[in-house]
Amino acid sequence: KFEIFNLDMKTGDSLKIKGKISDDFDSFSINLGSSSSDLAFHFNPRFNESVIVCNSRCSSAWQSEQRDDHFCFSKGSSTKIIIEMLADKFQVKLPDGHEVEFPNRHSYDKIRYMSVKGGFRVTSFKL
Repeated sequence: KFEIFNLDMKTGDSLKIKGKISDDFDSFSINLGSSSSDLAFHFNPRFNESVIVCNSRCSSAWQSEQRDDHFCFSKGSSTKIIIEMLADKFQVKLPDGHEVEFPNRHSYDKIRYMSVKGGFRVTSFKL
């Protein structure tokens, strides 16, 4: 697990995350918010379903999922994901150029917390 508690991501910022996808995990997630129980954006590619699940979390309660079946990740590969924070949404650029959008449901204008969990080893990240 990779966690940052003092990230200073603001509206208009882009986060570039590079890493290696594990061979022996069925999913990984990138989470952005104010804490692990309050997430503005949960990005969760699932290999066992070949789907990307996006969601948000408020006071530890998950909200309604949004699913995108454009799946371009492969186990054991190195990849780069770019997440842009806009006023009304998060925009994710996938390694093949496809974009996934998810609404900024809580109208966050600053993100302090970031975590990467599951089968993804971060090799670099840049805000």
